Amino acid sequence: MLDPVDVLIIGAGASGAAVAWSLTDTKMRIVCLEQGDWHKPTDYPANGRDWEARQLNDFSVSPNRRGRVQDYPIQEDDSPIKIANFNGVGGGTVLYAGHYPRFHPSDFRVKSLDGVGDDWPISYKTLEPYYAENDRMTGVSGLAGDPAYPPKQPMMPPLPLGVSGAALAKGLNSLGWHWWPSDSAIATTDYEGRAKCINLSHCTSGCAQGAKASTDITYWPQAIRAGVELRTRCRVKEITVNEQGMASGAIYFDADGKEVFQPAEVVIMACNGVGTPRILLNSKSEKFPNGIANSSGLVGKNLMFHPYAQIYGYFDQEMDGYHGPNDCIWSQEFYETNRDRGFLRGWTFEFTRGQGPVMAAVTGMATNRLPWGEDHHRAYRRLYGHRAGMVAICEDLPEEHNTVTLDPFLKDAHGIPAPKITYKLSENSRRMLDYAVERGSDILRAAGAHDVGFEKPLGHGGWHLMGTARMGKDPTRSVVNEWGRSHDVKNLFVVDGSLFVTSAGVNPTCTIQALALYVADSIKQRLATLFD
Repeated sequence: MLDPVDVLIIGAGASGAAVAWSLTDTKMRIVCLEQGDWHKPTDYPANGRDWEARQLNDFSVSPNRRGRVQDYPIQEDDSPIKIANFNGVGGGTVLYAGHYPRFHPSDFRVKSLDGVGDDWPISYKTLEPYYAENDRMTGVSGLAGDPAYPPKQPMMPPLPLGVSGAALAKGLNSLGWHWWPSDSAIATTDYEGRAKCINLSHCTSGCAQGAKASTDITYWPQAIRAGVELRTRCRVKEITVNEQGMASGAIYFDADGKEVFQPAEVVIMACNGVGTPRILLNSKSEKFPNGIANSSGLVGKNLMFHPYAQIYGYFDQEMDGYHGPNDCIWSQEFYETNRDRGFLRGWTFEFTRGQGPVMAAVTGMATNRLPWGEDHHRAYRRLYGHRAGMVAICEDLPEEHNTVTLDPFLKDAHGIPAPKITYKLSENSRRMLDYAVERGSDILRAAGAHDVGFEKPLGHGGWHLMGTARMGKDPTRSVVNEWGRSHDVKNLFVVDGSLFVTSAGVNPTCTIQALALYVADSIKQRLATLFD
């Protein structure tokens, strides 16, 4: 058995990195266990011509397709939206697009405003200082003054609109609809030792230059310098409990496959909305026969994605292609509820650039825009470099029948049960997706696009994993309290997207990290009475 530590963090992604860094000023002994490894920027697909092929293989967003030693399989046959994640230091921030919006104040009050879901036990005002702190640590580019938000001040100027952004903004202007330069976790000037973006390649292949703020190059270097120990290739099997019903540590398999027990005074879960419930449900004991911290029965329930609609079109003029940041502007014209539309809540339009050369051909052939034969090359030249569009990030409402459970048959390389995803698209989401496609098509046509097409929901779009260990004040209706502590186990905390009560209509990473900083600060303020 290893020597006990004060704080044991499970997961080194967006939230694990933030909470580790924040807790360093307590001078406690902190250890983080990460089942993946460090990744060298020189190994990212963006460094080679085969980057598109590698996006479908060893750097795929799907763990089932990647099949790396560090991954675990996911049973997702009962979900139209497939899981996207990445295991390693930095987690999903290694492959994310760097789109970095905050929640809106209304997102914390959907029950009061619209009669659906539940209100959060905290408000935008609660998180506002942690949003600001996270922005500084991350380095956010953007433009102050967006009327969709309360005042906030980005660290750097916004990403350039480019040809495609300018064209789509012109279409929005002609319709009289809101748009604004995106908040982005991508450096537009040199920032904290990171060089500015030079449009090296597609951001979702990993940023070899370091302009994109993944937590392996933002929070983790500072946390490690301050004394946090980060152990990689450590796959956690379960959280253990003592006779008093407190978390006593974690059992994990190290890089050699050896089973190890790490005792700890405090355990913090930071494994995302699938990985965290998986471990909690697998942590069964006499006191917690249905999984640790699960007296409410809600661990693994209320799984929320963001159902994506992708809308695209082709332009006569040449656009930006695929190089560089994908989301330079957003529109939140349809963010708040308007019951005349036939559904509740709304979405954000994130406007996107084109495709790489291989995917331009694959998509063209799949949609009958690229024929074989005499006209093949001429048709390809009309497609490649001429595409632009958007995705609609649609708010997903919490529903208890959407779940993460343990699969009775499928296991990972160490015999730990794999997570099983059961998810059904709601009628509200279907109507929202339909409406989003119609409005997105209006924007593209107003911008001068032709051959407008769409996909809904985006089948590989399960990037945002939320709601499976939700926070709340009522122990019968939530897993953790209003500052992230388990109702059942007073030294067990959750800081990842599992905490979310509702999903909002924006990418969650910025809010996940602000929540992690908020939970860390709550722990520090209560150190003397933490387990009361």
